[in-house]
Amino acid sequence: MYQEVARKLTPLQVRLAAPSISTVGSTVDIDFRKLFGTGQWSDDLWLHTLIVNGHGTNLSRSFGDNGNQVQQIYGARGNVVAHLVWAYFEKSWFNHKIDLATGWIPTGTFFNNAPWVCNFMNVWMCGNVTPTKYLVGGRDWPSGNIGGVLRLMPNPHVYVMGGVFAVSPHSYNGGISGWSWGQSNLGKLSTEAEIGWIPEFGHDKLIGHYKVGVMYDNSRYNNLYEDINGRPWVVTGLPARKQSGQTSVWVMADQMLVRHGDGPSNGLVFGAQYAYADGKTSQINHHIVAALMDTGHLWGRPEDGIGIAFQWAHFSRSAVLSQQAALANGLALVGANFGTPYGIQGHETIYEAYYTYHVRTGVTLQGDFQYVNHVGGTTVFNDAAVLSSALNVAF
Repeated sequence: MYQEVARKLTPLQVRLAAPSISTVGSTVDIDFRKLFGTGQWSDDLWLHTLIVNGHGTNLSRSFGDNGNQVQQIYGARGNVVAHLVWAYFEKSWFNHKIDLATGWIPTGTFFNNAPWVCNFMNVWMCGNVTPTKYLVGGRDWPSGNIGGVLRLMPNPHVYVMGGVFAVSPHSYNGGISGWSWGQSNLGKLSTEAEIGWIPEFGHDKLIGHYKVGVMYDNSRYNNLYEDINGRPWVVTGLPARKQSGQTSVWVMADQMLVRHGDGPSNGLVFGAQYAYADGKTSQINHHIVAALMDTGHLWGRPEDGIGIAFQWAHFSRSAVLSQQAALANGLALVGANFGTPYGIQGHETIYEAYYTYHVRTGVTLQGDFQYVNHVGGTTVFNDAAVLSSALNVAF
């Protein structure tokens, strides 16, 4: 459960909000070898499922940010009794050197992800990283796509991975509950590819994760600014120009600098990420992240965690030109894949710090602080300071 407290400071008032968000998840993983016990066909063959139940509200909207969310787990899970996140088969060969997954898959479970991003609460980091997961062809947990992923890992330190997914041109993939796989207009495909290197340096085996990837969606999307004649469609009222294809590129890296114990994250770790999306069809086209994380080893709490992060997101020229044209002509501002803005957008910066207290096995309590500069990418609102807590219980 998340207890979020947001404070928006203005010259005359202080506003407080304390919404509560809860999510309960259930996973079922079926090992066909153990279930049937015979035949090579069942070796390393699994069925993975995840269903969640969640309720709550989007805190960021209460202080003027329709594009970002300071909490991890609000939105596409739909406030329904049972939201299907994934249901896919996985088969491995040659001691996991070849791995194939197919079914209902959140693309960000495999691509554009890192082991540390969900240490932080802000949703632009948690899961796969912005702006890719805000594109229809690259949506992340809890949204899924019908598709498959093939990973080749010739040794424990290198992998090559590719995936093909059906694109769902709807606000919610699989409907509000995630169970409606046969949605209309599924004729286009999103292709993702990623190459990764997982080195271990020195006597202490300082582990790192380095990856670069690309997504291409062959659908046609509206240009955020130009109409069929190259003029602002928000003013002319003519149909928007259609852009053929949508591209996103990402580079991610993290490296352990000092080891404090066994395991891939028990130490001082530096992480960074850069992602790009085509600004003609995506409201945000550049996103940068830098983070530093450690355990509580130095003060005798080796199972606790602590971290700080910086995020910077840039709004695209096409989105800004459309907003300026609307404002100049007395028209309402229009939004895109990052919501409807309250003013002309430029960039948004987020500073975050957390401390995770290990209560007992399977139980942690996390305190989190975020400072949001240029709320919603505009200067309409004052900056926002957000205090949060998260209780996580795993059975």
